[in-house]
Amino acid sequence: MTAALLAASAVSGALLLGLGWAGGRWHARRAERAAGPDLGTPVERATFHTLYTASLAAPPLRAGLTEDAARKAARRLRSLLGTEALCLTDRESVLAWDGPGADHHQRRAMARVAVMLESGRSQSVRTGCQRPDCPLKWAVVAPLTGEDGVLGALVAYGSRESAVLVRAATEVARWVSVQLELAELDRSRTRLMEAEIKALRAQISPHFIFNSLAAIASFVRTDPERARDLLLEFADFTRYSFRRHGEFTTLAEELRSIEQYLALAGARFGDRLKVTLQVAPEVLPVALPFLCLQPLVENAVKHGLENSAGECRITITAGDAGAEAVIGIEDNGVGMDPALLRRILAGEQAGSSSGIGLTNVDERIRQVYGDAYGPVIETGIGAGMKVTLRIPKYRAGVHSSAPGQPRPRP
Repeated sequence: MTAALLAASAVSGALLLGLGWAGGRWHARRAERAAGPDLGTPVERATFHTLYTASLAAPPLRAGLTEDAARKAARRLRSLLGTEALCLTDRESVLAWDGPGADHHQRRAMARVAVMLESGRSQSVRTGCQRPDCPLKWAVVAPLTGEDGVLGALVAYGSRESAVLVRAATEVARWVSVQLELAELDRSRTRLMEAEIKALRAQISPHFIFNSLAAIASFVRTDPERARDLLLEFADFTRYSFRRHGEFTTLAEELRSIEQYLALAGARFGDRLKVTLQVAPEVLPVALPFLCLQPLVENAVKHGLENSAGECRITITAGDAGAEAVIGIEDNGVGMDPALLRRILAGEQAGSSSGIGLTNVDERIRQVYGDAYGPVIETGIGAGMKVTLRIPKYRAGVHSSAPGQPRPRP
């Protein structure tokens, strides 16, 4: 579906370019007055104006066909078409109107949209307005479509019947439809990521919670101060893991959660758990998907301690690599058969909860950054495991929506 949308966007872009060329004479007079001779030919300036106006209309539309988005986009779309008035509607009502005539034409607009909804095709109709001072004599009603069919309409009003306006309004409506489909794709992606985070939260082991509370209880009499600190660590860890806002977090927040997790694990396993942390300060503000490191550390603890009687050494590194942050999590645990790991990541075989955690992280990283940024996993039976992640420092749409602050300790 993404490829189809990109192709449609490219076609719509070409059509908008043609629209800019066709409207060159109208914009040329304005451009000649406003621009010097070094800004290109009138047609080139008109084309730039058209594409620039389209770029301003696109961001509001990426929020979907809502009243607020329609209101912000209508003025830009009217400028793009050069019409006397323009309105955007859904299937039930007018969402936004730009230009004159709203007081007496807006009531009639939905009747024309209803006729268009039956056919799903653009229509050019006479408005029938009898007011001599009203310039809105013809209307072009073009459908706005999405995955679920016709979502609404773009209605462009002119002073006379024009084949150019019919073609232009139809192509602009198609371009708007592409933006609306991209908005739906964004919402689908968000819903998918939220579902995956919920699934990951559901996998936080009840045994870990029980064992953590049991370890805290064991210190209540012998070391009350440590029991108090561990209880606060437990509260902070669960609060962070089950927070309800934001798909992304910062590396600093994620490492703080890992620190709390390891403190609770250390209370249970004591000196058997050895952790080395090497983090470059400059990568701490880097944004990354929420809960994408903690499952890897939990996996390292399981491989190194719960499935082994020896000492577990876990090394966590985060370094600066130019445009990327490189994060590594390594343990000396029992490891895994590489062939089994490949089948688990491919979804061909159900794995343990640790395998599910790896799969979840792998899918979300690839979803956000692309397949080139999938985790690199090195492992073997009895050879431990090392997971390396490359995280771009800057990526459009990836930012921490709720910077966390350390909880004050009373």
